[in-house]
Amino acid sequence: MNPTEALGLPRLQEGLQRLEPLLTTAVVTGDSFLDEVTTHLIAAGGKRLRPLLALATATGGEREPTEDDLMGGVAVELVHLASLYHDDVIDEATIRRNVESVNSRFGNLVAIVAGDYLLARSAAIAASLGTEIAALLAETLGRLCQGQVTEVRSAFQVGRSREDYVKTINGKTAALTATSCRIGALTGALPKQEVEACTEFGRCFGMVFQIRDDILDITATDGQLQKPAGQDLAEGIYTLPALIALEDPDAGPDLRALLGQPLAQPERDKARAMVMGSTGIAAAVTEARKYVVDAQSATAGITQPELRAGLSRLVAELLTDLPG
Repeated sequence: MNPTEALGLPRLQEGLQRLEPLLTTAVVTGDSFLDEVTTHLIAAGGKRLRPLLALATATGGEREPTEDDLMGGVAVELVHLASLYHDDVIDEATIRRNVESVNSRFGNLVAIVAGDYLLARSAAIAASLGTEIAALLAETLGRLCQGQVTEVRSAFQVGRSREDYVKTINGKTAALTATSCRIGALTGALPKQEVEACTEFGRCFGMVFQIRDDILDITATDGQLQKPAGQDLAEGIYTLPALIALEDPDAGPDLRALLGQPLAQPERDKARAMVMGSTGIAAAVTEARKYVVDAQSATAGITQPELRAGLSRLVAELLTDLPG
């Protein structure tokens, strides 16, 4: 998915090009080692989805972004990058964005501290944008941590509930996409009703985004994912497709007997096959579609027709590479 193309809004690409060097400038300290660590994933590139959402809601893609619009995008991207540094330590990842992960290259301690530094820089930028945005970002960081703790606490729990899963992704993914949209709406000085509409769109978008990612972890190939397929199953993170499969009267009992412990490659492949052969994938896709409808309904509160249409297209695009 190319989110800029899906949005179809003029001048967004220009805004992203202006934002890119600001990301680097925001984290450079003058210490050559720390600079190498903090810019490692920035240099690796990425879709910049969260700053894209911020710039889209701030400008509608129709005007040149202000300095505040751009720095709002920088702030949310730094939070996202920091979460990747920390996630890779938790997951013991070796590759991120087709390059060696920070923890693999520099060690876990450096990766954790560098991630903390990115969060500190994001907080400083948010403070420069005013107390409302500073408080919003602080609250979002808290929700990200809550979501991550909820996920860690449920590891290897075959009795994990769907409600627990929804609570987790509301925190660890949807909170930041909602904040990205809200910060853009605030720096763009949109009316209160539209700020709320953009925020709700961002929340629903994040839910679709995470459910999609969890489905693809089961159905896609290693090459498509740029990581081992079925990694969540192997590490005891039972997401929506697996939870539904566990409830399946046919697949559930055998799957339940296999899960609940770390999986080597043969068991991982077997578990993936069980989930794919169950009702789990189709039911998870149906759930994702519900959030797409909710996201598109939220755009009704946005008065700019091009922005409204672009956001609606963007969230629908998330479903195009899902089975069924």
